[in-house]
Amino acid sequence: MKYGVGIDISKEKSTIAILTMAGEAIEEPFEISHDVNGLKLLEEKIKDIPKDDLKIIMEETGTYHLPVYCYLLDKGYFVVAENILKIKKYLDRGLRKAKTDKKDSYKLAEYCCENWYKLNKQYKNSETYDNLRFLSRQYITSIEIQIQEKVNFSNLCDLLFPGFNKLLDENTFILGLEIFKKYYHPEIVKNKKQSQFVNEIDKLSKKLGHKGAGITLANKIFNLAQNTISVRPNNKYAQLSSTSCADALILQIKTSKEIISNMNELAKELPEYEVISEIPGCGNKLTSRIIAEIGDIRRFKNAESLIAYAGLDAPPYQSGQFEATNRHISKRGNKYLRKTGYEIMKSIKTSCNENSEIKVYILKKESEGKAKKVAKIAGLNKFLRMYYGIVKKKYKQLEIC
Repeated sequence: MKYGVGIDISKEKSTIAILTMAGEAIEEPFEISHDVNGLKLLEEKIKDIPKDDLKIIMEETGTYHLPVYCYLLDKGYFVVAENILKIKKYLDRGLRKAKTDKKDSYKLAEYCCENWYKLNKQYKNSETYDNLRFLSRQYITSIEIQIQEKVNFSNLCDLLFPGFNKLLDENTFILGLEIFKKYYHPEIVKNKKQSQFVNEIDKLSKKLGHKGAGITLANKIFNLAQNTISVRPNNKYAQLSSTSCADALILQIKTSKEIISNMNELAKELPEYEVISEIPGCGNKLTSRIIAEIGDIRRFKNAESLIAYAGLDAPPYQSGQFEATNRHISKRGNKYLRKTGYEIMKSIKTSCNENSEIKVYILKKESEGKAKKVAKIAGLNKFLRMYYGIVKKKYKQLEIC
C-alpha cells in the first residue's frame, strides 16, 4: 500500500497528515516542533512504512520548511517542496474556504496521493551549491543594507557638510567615509591650513592603500568647506551621527566584498564556472551569483524548466475565441535569479562589443519597439537557454571523460 504525507509548514512547527491512496487517514493530523524531538517524532510515525511506498510533500516557504525538508532528505525519504502558488491553487478548490492547519495538512496529503506518479524526487544540493546559495542571499542582504546606509549618508551630508558625498566616486568612497568620520563639518576643515589638511589626508590615503587619490580628494574637500553652509552645529551629536553612519557603511561594503570573494572561490570548484565566466558581460562576481541562484543544472529537465524556475515564462491565456498574444512573464519563480540575470543583461549591453549574441538580440528587440526593460528580459530568456545548453554540454563532456 502506498501513502502520501502532507506537511503544513509554520515558522517553528508543522502539522502532518498521513493518508493511504484510498484517502484513508491512518491517524488524526498531528503537530511537531522543528527541533530534534519533533523530527524524531515524525520519523517514529512513518518508520514502519517502506520508503518506496511513501511520498512526502510540503510547501516551499522560503526558509521555514528547511529544517523538516533537509532532515527528511538526509534520511533518504522521497520529499517534494512544491511551489507555494501551485499548492495554494489546490487548497482553494471547492466551495467551502475553511482554513486550519489540520485541514491544510490533510489537503496536502490528498494532493500527494492524487499526483503520486507526477511528483519528481528532489535531491539535496551539493555542499558547494548549498554554500553558494547561502552566501548569495547574505550578499543580497548586505547590498540592501548598503543602499539604505548610502541614503542615510547622503541625508547626513546635506545636514552637516553639503556636497561632501558628491565628491566621492567608486574608487574613493571608503577613503571619503574615513575622512568624513573626522572632518564631518566644514568648520573643522576651515580650522586647518590647506597644506596641513592635505598632508593629513594624504597620510590617511596611503595607510588605506589609496596612493595618489588622497591629495586630489583633500583639495576638493578643502575648497568645498570654504563655500558650503552647514545647517547643523558642530557638536558631539553631529560627531556621533557621522561616525556611526560611516562605520556602518564601511562595514557593509567590506562585508559584501568578502562574501563575493568567498563565492568566487567556491564557484571555481564547479565545472560550469569556467564556461560561464567566459561569456562576455558576466565577469567573476556575476558568474558566481548566477550559478548560486540556478544551482545544479542537472535538476532541470530542459531549458524551459529553467526559464519557468526564473519566472520568465509567459502562461497562455485563452477564453472562448480570444487568445492573448501580448502576455507578461509569470514572475512566479526565483526573484533573485531574475534580478541577477537582469544585472547581467545591463552589463552585457553596456560593456560588450557588437559581436555579443545577447547584446545583438537586445538591440534587435529595442529596434522592434520593445521597451528597454522588456528587451533585457527577452535577452535574459535567451541567455538562460544558452546557459542551459553550455553547462549541460560541459557535464556531458565530463561524463565521457
